[in-house]
Amino acid sequence: MINILLIAFTISLIYIAMANRLITYIRIIVFQGLILFGVAFIELIEINPANLIFVLLETIIIKAVAIPYFLRYILERNKITREQEPYVSNFVSVVVVTLIILGSFFLTYTVHETHIRKLFFIVALSALFTGLYIIITRRKIITHVLGYLVIENGVFVLSLAVGSTMPMIVNTGILLDIFVSVILLGIFADKIGDVFEEQDVEQLRSLKD
Repeated sequence: MINILLIAFTISLIYIAMANRLITYIRIIVFQGLILFGVAFIELIEINPANLIFVLLETIIIKAVAIPYFLRYILERNKITREQEPYVSNFVSVVVVTLIILGSFFLTYTVHETHIRKLFFIVALSALFTGLYIIITRRKIITHVLGYLVIENGVFVLSLAVGSTMPMIVNTGILLDIFVSVILLGIFADKIGDVFEEQDVEQLRSLKD
């Protein structure tokens, strides 16, 4: 079951590479949050109940509900629907993300640490590099926020790759980091929308004191 969830998560990375509508990006983030909820529930069932409840609440409430709802509000308020003119075509993006996944696979098997869980590590590296690729190749500021969320999901999987015991203090740090970052970036994107019609990062070059 855990392998199926991780494979579904990896497939969602390819799907996000071909998405045009920003609402599709948000739905993929929700989907990934639900997958991580399932992964955390299966993998961490034997840890301290308080830690388990915290991780499950983080994945289902923050990742799959609160943050996507906030970003959808930003989209509706600024009437943003489509990712306009990314720097590369969707076909190229799919090819690159596929190569990222394959590269993560080969890179993982060059690591000879026995305590690292291979499949988790592959998925984690794929998410980290895919999120970075989205940030680099997309124009809209809000899409950069979504790329950052993909990276954060990769960090979550990476923490499971190196061990199933996740201290609550680490979870709290991750949660606060992602929550504050998304809130700040979302507010920034919202305010930029009050100044410019299109939230294109190229427009930031014209900002002056």
